[in-house]
This record gives sequence, structure tokens and C-alpha cells, in this order.
Amino acid sequence: MSRTDRPYDLVLFGATGFVGALTARYLAAHAPEDLRWAVAGRDERKLERLRESLPGGADVGVLRADVGEPATLRALAEQGRVVATTVGPYVLYGEELVAACADTGADYLDLTGEPEFVDLMYVRHDARARETGARLVHACGFDSVPHDLGAYFTVRQLPEGVPLTVDGYVTVDAAFSGGTLASALNQLARGRRMLSAARERARHEPRLPGRRVTAPAGAPRFAAEVGAWALPLPTIDPQVVRRSARALERYGPDFRYRHYAAVKRLPVALGGVAAVGAVAAAAQLPPVRRLLSARLQPGDGPSPEKRAKSWFTVRFVGEGGGRRVFTEVAGKDPGYDETAKMFAEAALCLAFDDLPPAAGQVTTAEAMGDALTARLRAAGITFRVAAER
Repeated sequence: MSRTDRPYDLVLFGATGFVGALTARYLAAHAPEDLRWAVAGRDERKLERLRESLPGGADVGVLRADVGEPATLRALAEQGRVVATTVGPYVLYGEELVAACADTGADYLDLTGEPEFVDLMYVRHDARARETGARLVHACGFDSVPHDLGAYFTVRQLPEGVPLTVDGYVTVDAAFSGGTLASALNQLARGRRMLSAARERARHEPRLPGRRVTAPAGAPRFAAEVGAWALPLPTIDPQVVRRSARALERYGPDFRYRHYAAVKRLPVALGGVAAVGAVAAAAQLPPVRRLLSARLQPGDGPSPEKRAKSWFTVRFVGEGGGRRVFTEVAGKDPGYDETAKMFAEAALCLAFDDLPPAAGQVTTAEAMGDALTARLRAAGITFRVAAER
């Protein structure tokens, strides 16, 4: 079935989960009236109840699909021009849907922050997606839209054709859900597999003749430019920024990106490092990992009151060609309300906007760049130039 013949512009898989339901409600409230879309998951009764709770829900389709039944995922991919999935941990439950989208030419996007999964999907499915024209876009939530598009926005303020550096500094006040905790613990427990997947990807990625792109971890330091202690963040975000820079010549002949958490007080910074180390060590022990996971079940998440008080800010410092620019991306609750907004707008962007030609595994900046930035600004997420020198 060709993309234009499919009954739905967008299919949301995992719609009854915590972030899935937020995304469904955002789509019901903000999507264009002519959007043909469906919610999908393994429990039709829950899907029906969700549909009944949505404004205009009578026009929303319901599709049954289960990660344990690959044929249902293939059928799902054949029904939608764009398939958006919230079902994780993706390294455990995500590949069959990626394969189905790559094979049928459906655009795919997810919320993963799992480097191992992204690298494995590149090795196994990028080539097929390029053949069919499918765009496989990972990390379409707080991982990694503000950082990827923020770095892209910053680069656009700097001269072309010269070496550029960008540093990102993240500040967040928010809680997390059971699904996020499960994904994080699973990722921390798979260090060797993650390294192996990264090495396998490096063997398959084409060389970058005439250009250099790096994303070193950096070292903890006091960053006077933002007035805070900068702690390297071991997230997928710098990897995504690096891939955008590899794909787009606008990042210049020599580009470097570093990614930090910005913490005002040194004792808090030291405590954060110790806490991350302790959780990482605990995740290596299956009984402890299960105990931690049991404290917050998938599907559980912060209350609306807590989310209403949450916020994020990512400040960028870009330099090159004799210029220095300070930019900022900011919004409200990063993990859920704003993630649902980013995810939904990215899906709508793929479905409806006039975008540059792209296929295979691509980043948000590479696939959607200016169009998605404009959508998010219109939806209330700040992209601004704070200062130039």
C-alpha cells in the first residue's frame, strides 16, 4: 500500500500509557480538523475508553497491536503514513515496529533515550528505510528535541563555513514516570551491550570526508559563561547533535558539541554525581534493579499539580568566526507535558509539512529543522537569542 492510500495520517501506538495518553489529548486539542488518526495498543477496551474521553474522539480510529505479535505491528505500519510509539524500553520492545515501518515505507518516531537501541536500529534497518523512503526518527521528546534543535538554532546564528563550537547547559525541575525509570535502569544495566552496539554502528557509518564532527564528554568545571557548575551529562543528546552535524554542512567544516547539567551550588553538584554513580552501580544487580523498578510502575507518573510546577531551560553558548552567541530553549514540564507536545508536533510535522528530502535513520534537526522549530515556538516553547558578542 502506498503512503497516500493509507487510511490514517498518524497512528499513535502505546496511547493508553502515561505519555501516550498525554500525547493523544494534545492531538485531540491541537491537531488540524482534517487529521485522520488512530490510537493503538494491545488492550482495545482501554483504547475505547481513551477515545471516549477525547474531544472529537468519535472520529479517532482504534487499532489493536501487540509487540509480542509482529503481524499486528506490520498491519499497523501499513495503516499509517506516520507511526509514533511510546512503548518502551525500546531495546526490549521496539525493533519489530521499526522493522515494519522501514519495510512498508511508513515514517516512524519514538521517545527513546537509549543509545544501544538507536545504534542497533541504524545497523539493522537504515538501509531498508532508505530504499522505501521511510524516515526513522528517534528521541522525539525531551530526549533530544530541545538539545538537537537548540544546537541547530544556535548554529544558525553563527557564520557559515568556519569551525564552530557549541556547549549546552541543561537545568531541570521535574519528576519522572515509571516508564522513564524502567528505561533508565535497563540502559544502565546494559553498558557492555551499549558499547558493542556503538562500535558496530561505527563500522557501518560512512566516513565524513573534508569535515570533522566531535562530541567529547568534557570534564566537570565551573562555567563562568552561565554562572554554574557544569557536569557532563551521559545522555543520548550529544550523540544526536553529533549526527545532525554530520548530516548538515551548515554546522561547518569542524564542529564540536559538549553537553552539561548546569548546577548553581557545588554541594548539590557533588551530591548529584554521587547519586548517579550509586544508581548506576545498583542497576548492575538484578535484585536491586527490580526493587528500584517496583517503586514506580510503568504507567505511573507525576500529578498534574506537580507537572504544572515543572520547567526546563537549556542554555547554549556558540562560538565561531569571531562571534559568540548565547541562546536559550525553555519550556514547562519537560518529561511529560512538553514531551507530549514535542512528540505530537514532530508527528504532525512529518505528516503535513514541506520538508527537505530525507530517508533512513535521521535526527529531528536533519528531517524537520526549521519546520519543527517553528511549530514548537507557536506551541509555546521558547527559542531565543539571549545575547551576542
